[in-house]
Amino acid sequence: MSVNERLASLTSWDADWSGLRVVVTGIGLSGFSAADTLIELGARVVLVDAQDTEENRAKADTLKIVGAHQLLLGPEHTQSLPLVDGEPAELVVTSPGWSPQQPLLAAAAAAGIAIWGDVELAWRVRERAGRRTAEWLVITGTNGKTTTVGLAASMLQAAGLRAIAAGNVGTPVLDAIRDPLGYDVIAVELSSFQLHWSHSLSPLASVCLNVAQDHVDWHGSYENYLADKAKIYANTKVACVYNAEQRETEAMVEEADVVEGCRAIGFTTGMPAVSMVGVVENLLVDRAFIEARKDSAAELAALADLGELAPRHLVANALAAAALVRAYGVEPPAVRDGIRNYNPGAHRIQKVAEIDGVLWVNDSKATNPHAAAASLAAFSSVVWIAGGLSKGVDYSELVAAHSGRLKAVVVIGQDSTGLLAALERHAPDVPVITVPARETGDGEPVDGGEHVTGGKIMASAVAAAAGIAVDGDTVLMAPAAASMDQFTSYAHRGDAFIEAVRGIQEGQA
Repeated sequence: MSVNERLASLTSWDADWSGLRVVVTGIGLSGFSAADTLIELGARVVLVDAQDTEENRAKADTLKIVGAHQLLLGPEHTQSLPLVDGEPAELVVTSPGWSPQQPLLAAAAAAGIAIWGDVELAWRVRERAGRRTAEWLVITGTNGKTTTVGLAASMLQAAGLRAIAAGNVGTPVLDAIRDPLGYDVIAVELSSFQLHWSHSLSPLASVCLNVAQDHVDWHGSYENYLADKAKIYANTKVACVYNAEQRETEAMVEEADVVEGCRAIGFTTGMPAVSMVGVVENLLVDRAFIEARKDSAAELAALADLGELAPRHLVANALAAAALVRAYGVEPPAVRDGIRNYNPGAHRIQKVAEIDGVLWVNDSKATNPHAAAASLAAFSSVVWIAGGLSKGVDYSELVAAHSGRLKAVVVIGQDSTGLLAALERHAPDVPVITVPARETGDGEPVDGGEHVTGGKIMASAVAAAAGIAVDGDTVLMAPAAASMDQFTSYAHRGDAFIEAVRGIQEGQA
């Protein structure tokens, strides 16, 4: 049997994985989970990671105990494809952050060696004798993935199903697959990176929430990014859910190769047509999964069920989640209860305080212009705190579309050239305050000996915003950029904002 024939036969946990020579790249959550799974399956595993840190060495020690053949930590090991027990690898399983241009992966591709992601591996081992096999509801999009996957899981659980949110949301999908009790349904959040390395998924229902320019540096072009996002719909069995307000996602469905009988289901924040879910008179309604959909709709929930702050994009996310679970067969009352039970967590359109009539909102999760646009659209007079690691995106469209609602902009980030240029071009009359990129103080070392000085920088930004905002204004921290230039994560950035705002509250108490 050739290597390709053997790989093609590996479609269940109980297939013959023994002795398969595998290189796993990355020892983060997904890489560790992939290596651990493959070792349990009997494969011979070599794991490679560029970071030779104390944390990674501890993880490596654990994998050695359970049977990893070799663990190679340090940048020198990522420049070429290692041998496995002196022989060429038969398979590479990569962590999603590793781009196709990375030398080790490029070498594997050039040698004709198959490259899977952890999601592809999880799909192939999902069936296991003696355990239930979960259906998958898969979610991607430039923004809103985590919220939508959480809402979907909450709705499934409200229906009495054993369900979990997994994938890019934090719980590796392989960990969910290996749960001893198994699941009825897994709501799987998939990034464009994970989709790039996935090849054979066949979910029950799928959705691409939206698309906008993002991760161009990883994919090489926006066209490549769109192509990887479109893979979400391949081989879908019951329902391809698309954003009726964004033609690109509908086109993805039209071009997808799906299982016969699969339906296209739209979601819209306006009045839904037949085979859509949408909004009618402050109600979320279904005109897709009921028999009388030509002339009626089923009530799913009220807008008020989404909470105090329910911007348009949150409504869209709830409708997308509802369409996915309705495709599985969840009844309307469970959709409503799932929305009511859902806790969105911090850093997503999070009301922090209202001080002297000024609303302070933390949306640190808005790490790109598309997400920031959704936040800005929810408010009328905004003092906007923005900036950070731009990932090569263009801010012109964002600023031009929302310049009319900007009272002032407070700019953070080590390199804000692109954002500042867009503001000068498209909002020349809006006051701009730039917070110095480097300050001394509460730094934490990062690569290259620079320091993250997030706390002091955010305190300066909040103080500047407080000096401008008046009764009726919203101070919105929606950076439209990644955080790693001055913070350790978007959560660190959001926490710094919350702490700074609470400092203002305490100072006025």
